[in-house]
Amino acid sequence: MLIFCAVLFAALSAHADDAADVRAVLDAQVAAWNRGDLEGYMAGYWKSPELTFYSGSTITTGWQPTLERYRKRYQGEGHEMGKLTFGEMHIEVHDPAHAVVWGRWKLEMKDGKTLNGLFTVILKKFDEGWRITHDHSS
Repeated sequence: MLIFCAVLFAALSAHADDAADVRAVLDAQVAAWNRGDLEGYMAGYWKSPELTFYSGSTITTGWQPTLERYRKRYQGEGHEMGKLTFGEMHIEVHDPAHAVVWGRWKLEMKDGKTLNGLFTVILKKFDEGWRITHDHSS
């Protein structure tokens, strides 16, 4: 019984560490966004042509096209990035290499306008750390 408890404690501790590491990725994205660093924000994503990003009725595939979509929408002529916050986040670590996070996003613009919605992201742990492989934001 003692061995079982030790193994269970080690597994729970590892999941807690992974959940903290996943949260750190999302916190780093918020910090990068709020300082206007879009490339820093994108560092949380898997830099692969297989990255998927779903938003509204649009599906974007690939890290570079996702970056370009963000640039056009938030750094293009007449656009701003605003102040980003994530809330009501739920982090679920499925195993040592896969996690899902869902929650709310909010962008507060300088003109007082607020954009908000829901998100679900799937993350995978790579050698360089946790990265978002799929993002579905509405």
